[in-house]
Amino acid sequence: MATTTSPSRYTPTGAGFQNPDFPNPMGPYDARVIIYGCLVHVLQLVRYKTWFFSPLALACFLETVGYIFRSLSSKDNPYHIIWFVVQYFMIVVAPVFISASIYVCINKLITWAKSVGYVLDQWWLSPKLILWGFVTVDVLTTILQIAGAALIGSSQSNQKDPATGNNILLAGLAVQSFSFTIFLAVLSLFRFALFKHPEKSTAVRAKDWFIAALAIASLLVYLRTLFRLSETAQGLFSHLSIHEVYFGTLEFSPVVLAVWILAVWHPGRWLPYDTAAASRTSRVESSSGKEKPRANV
Repeated sequence: MATTTSPSRYTPTGAGFQNPDFPNPMGPYDARVIIYGCLVHVLQLVRYKTWFFSPLALACFLETVGYIFRSLSSKDNPYHIIWFVVQYFMIVVAPVFISASIYVCINKLITWAKSVGYVLDQWWLSPKLILWGFVTVDVLTTILQIAGAALIGSSQSNQKDPATGNNILLAGLAVQSFSFTIFLAVLSLFRFALFKHPEKSTAVRAKDWFIAALAIASLLVYLRTLFRLSETAQGLFSHLSIHEVYFGTLEFSPVVLAVWILAVWHPGRWLPYDTAAASRTSRVESSSGKEKPRANV
């Protein structure tokens, strides 16, 4: 169960919030670097018509709004109910949309692998299960986190014990972390399955950089989730929560890096044309009575 430290040393006054270490970043580039990433993603979204990747552009927008509200809260009281809930909602929800974009990409990669001859019949490699299963868990756990954050903000504003809200938030983060651990295992098993058949190595090598980029972005999102879990487990006003260096390196930086990695290795250059062409070829061959050689995995 999470613990909380007394907030008596960190009480807001008319002069502003008195704890200079509290994580309310005032760096001028915090929101700007995400805005640039958002613009890059929107431009590529339109250019490649990869509408399935729209959630990532939305994640950038939410992050931007979240950091604007964090900046506003740092000038007054971080536990002002409006500032706190809005910034926490935006910054907590944004990575969920990054994860959703990654789930969609894995969904399409598995579809592509099947189209070039792999037989991926394992139930845990079902594209629909991966997409909707993990998205559903993320949505439910995020609702828990937002509810917990709202209770924390309300409790702090009314000078009440925030332990209940913190424990709800902790439960949501714990389940989300466990779910993402399973996803990373599925991603690893998918890549190992492709390794089993060297006769398909040319096709796989064409996607290797993209698969690696997805894996790194996934690990960054996972790192951020584990940080949030550890921070919440320690409790409000704990060492992790009141020192900005941890937030900057384990929340802000992983998300920004994931956004830019997926901008450089954008799925528009790796997925849509190949997948569509392979699907059309598969349909043509099926209608003509031809069968493609398939690799059992």
